[in-house]
Amino acid sequence: MATPPGASAFTGPAAAAGEEEGGCVKPFTPEKAKEIVMSLQQPAIFCNMVFDWPARHWTAKHLSEVLHGKQIRFRMGMKSTDTVPQFETTCSYVEATIEEFLAWNCDHSGISGPFRDYDHSKFWAYADYKYFVSLFEDKTDIFQDVIWSDFGFPGRNGRESTLWIGSLGAHTPCHLDSYGCNLVFQVQGRKRWHLFPPEDTPFLYPTRIPYEESSVFSKVSVVNPDLKRFPQFQKARRHVVTLSPGQVLFVPRHWWHYVECTDPVTVSINSWIELEEDHQARVEEAITRMLVCALKSAEDPHNTRAWLNPTEVEETSHEVNCRYLNRAISSFFDHSRTSKVVETQELKTNGEDMKKDELNVYHLMEVEQTGSQNLTLETVKQEVAGSFGPDLLPVLPSSEKPPSERGGIFENDDKDFVGKGGEHFGKLHCTKRQQRMSKSENATVGQIASNHAMAHSQTFISTDDVLDCLVNPQVTKIVAQLLIQGRSL
Repeated sequence: MATPPGASAFTGPAAAAGEEEGGCVKPFTPEKAKEIVMSLQQPAIFCNMVFDWPARHWTAKHLSEVLHGKQIRFRMGMKSTDTVPQFETTCSYVEATIEEFLAWNCDHSGISGPFRDYDHSKFWAYADYKYFVSLFEDKTDIFQDVIWSDFGFPGRNGRESTLWIGSLGAHTPCHLDSYGCNLVFQVQGRKRWHLFPPEDTPFLYPTRIPYEESSVFSKVSVVNPDLKRFPQFQKARRHVVTLSPGQVLFVPRHWWHYVECTDPVTVSINSWIELEEDHQARVEEAITRMLVCALKSAEDPHNTRAWLNPTEVEETSHEVNCRYLNRAISSFFDHSRTSKVVETQELKTNGEDMKKDELNVYHLMEVEQTGSQNLTLETVKQEVAGSFGPDLLPVLPSSEKPPSERGGIFENDDKDFVGKGGEHFGKLHCTKRQQRMSKSENATVGQIASNHAMAHSQTFISTDDVLDCLVNPQVTKIVAQLLIQGRSL
């Protein structure tokens, strides 16, 4: 059963065992939790891991008192469900206090203030991506209320976290994060997550317009898809889960996600965990930034708002982007030099017979080096599978139709789309990412071709059409590898 809307309590099948803080033992040690996070290749929900966190009391009302009078930015979107995603470039924005947000959210008639132009029945509001270091700059003691060290990351707290406050219907467009993996603590209200595995990327029609560093957006409105324009989307394997207060969702690297608030007020806290692969990913992002900014600025030098996400505040000149790319490559090699000795020792431990001159930069690109460490792939599979149970719930592929096909995205259901103890949990995604992606190479070509087939003119090729090919995630990955290889010879 899902926790009642707005509650901040313990959840999950074993929650009752953890309600007495004095005698409760968390189901996973920090070391075990980190092993799961660094090894698991499918989304999962941790239960009974945050019952003693002071941040579990961070309701919107509480935060309005802590941040009394402080204005924050709310993104305003329409509650209507369209076949076109509501990207941040199409939204309007309001500077307001949390008190003003709560007053508007109560749907008081004749409300004045910053939300006066937004009919509550037609609009949602979302204070998203609010970094603690900016939000609580004069209240740094509050960082200690978030204890990510319980998941095996010593010293990690609110300083490395972001806050999300939303009303019913507020959502983020479907996207994947270029860097790291994600831990999301649900504090108040519920959120429904639609997730898709990395190997389904071709079916999500990736685009870098609007441009935001580290975010690859999908052209598809996943809750109301236009299947005539995006027919390959039918092949995408949707995983749906409703995250309730007290639960922590683990989102593995490069999993696509669309997140919507399903209660009147929701509060979440997340932290992106750095991974070994991020060093190359920063090179890929620098290449993407250079290409997008160069082509889009040349197309219309005076209208960056049309293609640059409002979260991007840095200068977009070619000179700045060149420096950014060179710094990313330099950082990659700095990390390569410091990691090579450790890598050599690991290869010897694993019994791999490799000559010294074969230890080149490509070994840094192997995904499994990070998650597995000294464990074999089979050992990782067995240990992770053995961890599933009442305190670690796998997020499974869903047979549910998108909300638009079953009554609208604003319905409040109490379904929890996670496996229960003892159920068949499906196949673990523990194979190498290179192997996963190779299965969809043909689909990638078909996806790119399909993008253009539905253009408003069969002969007109726009700047965005070219960019969709040039900065396709698989293309930038190859370009980054070639650049790195050229500098390492």
